[in-house]
Amino acid sequence: MGKVLVVGAGGVATVAVIKMAAMPEVFTEIMVASRTKSKCDAIAERIGGNRIQTARVDADNVNEMISLISSFRPDLVVNLALPYQDLHIMEACLKTGVAYLDTANYEPPEEARYEYSWQWAYHERFREASLTAILGCGFDPGVTGVFTAHAAKHHFSEIHYLDIVDCNAGDHGKPFATNFNPEINIREVTQKGKYWENGKWIYTEPHEIHKPLTYPGIGPRESYLIYHEELESLVKNFPTIRRARFWMTFGQEYLTHLRVIQNIGMARIDPVMYNGVEIIPIQFLKAVLPNPGELGENYKGWTSIGCRIRGLDKQGKERTYYIWNNCSHEEAYRETGTQAVSYTTGVPAATGAMMYMKELWKKPGVWNVEQFDPDPFLEELALLGLPWHEKFDIDLEL
Repeated sequence: MGKVLVVGAGGVATVAVIKMAAMPEVFTEIMVASRTKSKCDAIAERIGGNRIQTARVDADNVNEMISLISSFRPDLVVNLALPYQDLHIMEACLKTGVAYLDTANYEPPEEARYEYSWQWAYHERFREASLTAILGCGFDPGVTGVFTAHAAKHHFSEIHYLDIVDCNAGDHGKPFATNFNPEINIREVTQKGKYWENGKWIYTEPHEIHKPLTYPGIGPRESYLIYHEELESLVKNFPTIRRARFWMTFGQEYLTHLRVIQNIGMARIDPVMYNGVEIIPIQFLKAVLPNPGELGENYKGWTSIGCRIRGLDKQGKERTYYIWNNCSHEEAYRETGTQAVSYTTGVPAATGAMMYMKELWKKPGVWNVEQFDPDPFLEELALLGLPWHEKFDIDLEL
């Protein structure tokens, strides 16, 4: 059907490219590009059969991106690089007339500020160019938005309360490690909390609000209210929502390490001078922490991510609804050599790319995933390794 250029060569890209390579009828040619070409080559070698082309590119350099896209001429660019690079890659796609897909919203390097506004501002330019841009096509954001769209399409006339719940009950055997890029992960979980209620944003201190929630097949885990980017688009696209929150589980040892990192200044994102050299503490910390891509071999346990929803059903009666996926770290590693956090992000990225190639998710402009038809996506998602489950009229604990 078409050619795809994947930018990035970490764990998420590894999963996405493995899935894409298994669908030659959809992805006729695949190129993986990154600042470090050896990482791209490792993905290509794992898949074998000369299925994957590789290249070096600095995604911060718009001209380099334009040159690579113009040379390979893909139908779609899948951005699995850092969120800092979203706007550069979107600019290159506009200049070359190519569609765009990512898994995380733009964030400026100098400020931990997660907003879709920078990318939504590209809507008219993509629309006028007759190009599609699909934002946030991982799991959360991504599948959680599709879950919400599925609930609205099939089960609710009005969604009033939405709680997204994200549990990683796995154990990687390390005293402290992050499950994806440490710089992005630590910035995300140490920011102030924020949730939507009665038409406005409510702010909290980091990890101030928490409670135990029970996750299917896992049991109770202490869950902390944090801000997550999909809340911004979901309350915009489903205006009947009265309250929207995001909950994530953390162990006490993890939180203790986070507090120490913050207290000694290692979470700082502003530059400091060290031996006459300017360094950014959180980037130095990233260099000494375990590589998230190498956690999979010893990772045990499961993730569980889903949406707990309350509102009015199609007949106007109140109902509750829970839709979720559980993913095994061990099974993810056996299939792809990665852990479940990478797997649950990479599979949806490949699924969304398939939706575009099949012209099921294709319309000019910049769109979040919940603005497309959820049905074909969820059907393929289950076939690609992330089956989902649902329960009706239960105690949501929230």
